[in-house]
Amino acid sequence: MAQKIQVILVDDIDGGTAEETVSFALDGVSYEIDLSAKNSKKLRDAFAPYVAEARKSRGGRRRSAAGGTNRRRSGGAGSASEIRAWARDNGYEVSERGRVSEEVRSAYEAAH
Repeated sequence: MAQKIQVILVDDIDGGTAEETVSFALDGVSYEIDLSAKNSKKLRDAFAPYVAEARKSRGGRRRSAAGGTNRRRSGGAGSASEIRAWARDNGYEVSERGRVSEEVRSAYEAAH
């Protein structure tokens, strides 16, 4: 049995249709937010004066505000590649890159 999983992004600000996921970091904590083109422009415009004066960091270890790691989930959550492999073996259609849908993650966690 084939399944088709469709991920629909919803703008986290106004609840409308989101065109992209915007990633940013502040104070050592990384964030992602799904936004429409209008709201992503507003966010970028708000950051623009600070980005213009900032220097790029070299990466390295990041820490969360609580001092832990920035893992999205705790416990026995698998990596995206592990979840994708499991999903393919169990009839789910998943992309090679990008976000793993919440539906697939939940199914993986329920099976493990």
